[in-house]
Amino acid sequence: MESEINFSAKYQNSDVLHVRQLSRDAGRVVFVSGNFNVVHPGHLRLLKFAADVGDFLVVGITPDGSPNVTVPALMRLEALQAISIVDCAVLLAEPAESFIAHLQPQIVVKGREHESQYNPEHAVLAAYGGKLLFSSGEVKFSSLDLLHHEYAYSNHNTAIKAFDYLQRHEFDFGDLRRVLHQLQGLRTLVIGDLILDEYISCDPLGMSQEDPTIVVTPIESKTFVGGAGIVAGHANGLGGSVRFVTLAGDDERADFAREKLAAQGVEVLAFTDDTRPTPLKQRYRTMGKTLLRVNHLRQHAVAPALAAQMMAAVEAMLDTTDLVLFADFNYGCLPQTVVDGITAEAKRRGVMIAADSQASSQMSDISRYRGARLLTPTEREARMALHDSDSGLVVVAEKLQQKTGAENVVVTLGSEGLLLHAHEGAKFRTDQLPALNTSPRDVAGAGDSLFASTAMALCTGADIWRSTYLGSLAAACQVSRVGNTPLTPQDMLAEIDGQRDAPTA
Repeated sequence: MESEINFSAKYQNSDVLHVRQLSRDAGRVVFVSGNFNVVHPGHLRLLKFAADVGDFLVVGITPDGSPNVTVPALMRLEALQAISIVDCAVLLAEPAESFIAHLQPQIVVKGREHESQYNPEHAVLAAYGGKLLFSSGEVKFSSLDLLHHEYAYSNHNTAIKAFDYLQRHEFDFGDLRRVLHQLQGLRTLVIGDLILDEYISCDPLGMSQEDPTIVVTPIESKTFVGGAGIVAGHANGLGGSVRFVTLAGDDERADFAREKLAAQGVEVLAFTDDTRPTPLKQRYRTMGKTLLRVNHLRQHAVAPALAAQMMAAVEAMLDTTDLVLFADFNYGCLPQTVVDGITAEAKRRGVMIAADSQASSQMSDISRYRGARLLTPTEREARMALHDSDSGLVVVAEKLQQKTGAENVVVTLGSEGLLLHAHEGAKFRTDQLPALNTSPRDVAGAGDSLFASTAMALCTGADIWRSTYLGSLAAACQVSRVGNTPLTPQDMLAEIDGQRDAPTA
């Protein structure tokens, strides 16, 4: 069979020398064996325990014809190969104790049900000083592979269809496909705060009996590039030619971000500021929800000398830039002198400017970005900039436009969608677009994806109505998965095609 020819030798060669080569310099080798006809949660608990007590997990499966084996060996090997915590899976050509004698793993793990039985591995392990552990894993269980699926999987074609909006503004999904194609090669410069987002997945243990505290235990940690970095990632993923100017600490977090962004194709110019760490936001999650966020950062403004270096570097890039995106998370990267200097030079060269200034747990003022083609504040950010907690939404949008001179203001409203106050001809027009994904899995990053895609579409010549709908689709894609992963044209097309196939209202 073709699958047998292509199947990795790593997972079918039971030669001990081969396994030793794979595990060389890996640390403690752990061995588990069994039939593994169908890998079920009990197996996964056992394998996770085995992986936790060592550094390199080898799993041996019994050959076809062994007692109680009902699934062909190749299928069983492939199932184990798909489990990320298994480092090497082999088909045993000899009894497990013989294979152990040759491999000499430091630890052998068997299920708790074998503890009171005869175990031939005991004598083999005693001969060279190995250890036999019995465990069936913990009753609480979170499959690492299910968590990986949560991060990687996007539930496409779930966005609602705002056909009345399309009809009001006289475009269809074919127009959106054309706009998406026009993003390719758009020379985009992103300026703003680099942040790392760490998602710590936990199992809930219950309520503490000592005080009213929820108790969890960490299962896995996964780190994403966030902040202005994910704005650059989205712009690049959607087809732009992207450069990213930022500040970073002199630390491993900065190195991680540079490597990730470079692998995505983003050109990074990160000025090192040794007075601050690279910001890190940790989200502790369980059962698909975030329980707690911990921020590791400093928020003081960049020193004037370093700010001048950033401005000089940006000015040198503007002649080969179509779009400047200020992605301000208000952690000190964009003091007013930098904003004003870059804005003036961009306008002088006819480069489009768009800005987003976030106020999640920090203070912000979106109104300090003047003369932009696009502003995308949340309602709270808009009201904060105007010191207005009483006016209606339309009035807030109008006031913000008048204060900043922005051509288009998009006020995002979370689950309620967004409000547009946009320049149309000689006057301004206001409209509303509902949230296109009403069942989000992770709302973090929705605004970043909307901001990047809407601004890029505007820069290619699309009107604000098409651009904002494309941005809303981008946000719908982003919240359909967990973690900050750059969008791709394929993500967007999956939603566009799904919407196109729906019946019109």
